[in-house]
Amino acid sequence: MAVDQLSDIVQRCQRIENDSYTSEDYDSFQSAAQKCIEEGHSAQVLSIIIDDKNKGIVRCMGWNLVGTLVQAVLKNDDRNLSHNHAILTNLLQICSPKELLVSLLEQVEAASPDVITETLMFLLKPLQKVLLKFGSKKAAFLGMALSTLMNQVARLPVTGEEEGTEGLCQCCSEMLWFVKPFVEEVKVNNCSGVGRDEELKLEILKFCMKSLREPLLAVQLTDRDQPQVSTLCEFASEILAILSGIGESLPDLLCHMYLKKHAAPGFLEEDVRYPKESLANLAYLLFVHHIAIETFPAVLSPVFILQCNMEYIEFLLSRTEESHLQRGLDLYEKSLVRVEDSSLSVELLELKTFISVPQNLVKVMTMCPVHHLRSKGLSVFQLSIVKFNLQAKYKFLRCMFRTSHHSGVEGVIIKNVKNLVDFSLRPGNGNAWFQGAHLMPLLRLVLSLPQGAETDLLQNLDRIMESLNLLRYLLIRDKECHNEVSSVYGINAICRRNSDSKTSC
Repeated sequence: MAVDQLSDIVQRCQRIENDSYTSEDYDSFQSAAQKCIEEGHSAQVLSIIIDDKNKGIVRCMGWNLVGTLVQAVLKNDDRNLSHNHAILTNLLQICSPKELLVSLLEQVEAASPDVITETLMFLLKPLQKVLLKFGSKKAAFLGMALSTLMNQVARLPVTGEEEGTEGLCQCCSEMLWFVKPFVEEVKVNNCSGVGRDEELKLEILKFCMKSLREPLLAVQLTDRDQPQVSTLCEFASEILAILSGIGESLPDLLCHMYLKKHAAPGFLEEDVRYPKESLANLAYLLFVHHIAIETFPAVLSPVFILQCNMEYIEFLLSRTEESHLQRGLDLYEKSLVRVEDSSLSVELLELKTFISVPQNLVKVMTMCPVHHLRSKGLSVFQLSIVKFNLQAKYKFLRCMFRTSHHSGVEGVIIKNVKNLVDFSLRPGNGNAWFQGAHLMPLLRLVLSLPQGAETDLLQNLDRIMESLNLLRYLLIRDKECHNEVSSVYGINAICRRNSDSKTSC
């Protein structure tokens, strides 16, 4: 019988001095005790564990039983549940923290997808107890635990029916409880000027950055009336609160990619410490959902915030995942809305992102398979044009026309040129960019057939139709102005050149 075998092994080990147990002793004790637990004799195992005469045996060998106990508890067998909990509680008090941590994390890693939630919900409390026993040397062990736990959280479904995301919500809430004492320790040390726990702060920072990336970058937060969405919004809010609490300024984090202010002491590289994915989602949470926006200083201008966010918008729009594209479009739109119309100067177009972001936007408009994202892309593209001043509009439209290589986008640009020419010809709106000498090169660009006489009219239909609308408008205005317009624009020459090409076609 397994109980008798375990008793014999324990009695033999009691006679061994100085805990000098052999590998055979370890294997025998583990095998017999596991068999007892699996056969439902947990009460007898508990009596051996709590016997003071066996403390040395339990301290050295007891951690090997963690896996069996966890599996037994997860089966929810009411007959032995209390005894199994009691055994685990005693092991947590007696055994080495390092060996317990390894055993517990092995169970976290081994959890199959259908029991991840149950496994994490059960193991977080014992893991926290073990980590707190490490004292001031807990940082590396906490980092190991958080990495293992968040890898499992990342495996949980983030979209779908409410039942599908319920496990994710539970785990996220419990993870906040799990890290709370460690966050509080960092806060206390910051207040007292103790610098010894910089490593602990770093592990908390890595946890927050990973949470912003997985799961928060993939979840939909639009319908806050749903309990699951509300829970995840609370999780996001708490993550941002933790960042502030451990001394990470949200404005500094947001401007990190733009200002490159952070140094990266120690072994951790800057991009690892502050992943662009995580910072992009931080900007999204702040400016789209206004989570923790009250902590953000109102003195920063909308243009400066737009400049900072362009790095993140560029990253999000360069991806193919729907969640990333949606966030990129939303963040770009919200950043632009705060900017005054016709206020962005031409100097901004010298910044790489002010060209690369619209180019990525064109790819969304023309290549994304999701209809509502294509439509949103067009809307945001038009909004971005509105925010530039006239000189910047002129340069921007020319650049985008040369690089878009898509008839539909070219048609949108030509329509904007027509509207801007119309605006400039109205009383009081005269300018040097959409009338006079600067306009002529732009008209030559947008009114010319892309391949001359070889142009495929059907493939370029959107561009050609808008070109004809622009020509018609210019000719009507020319007649109204008694040839004053054509003398400035040279419309007749353009018309003749295009007529020759169309005749050849």
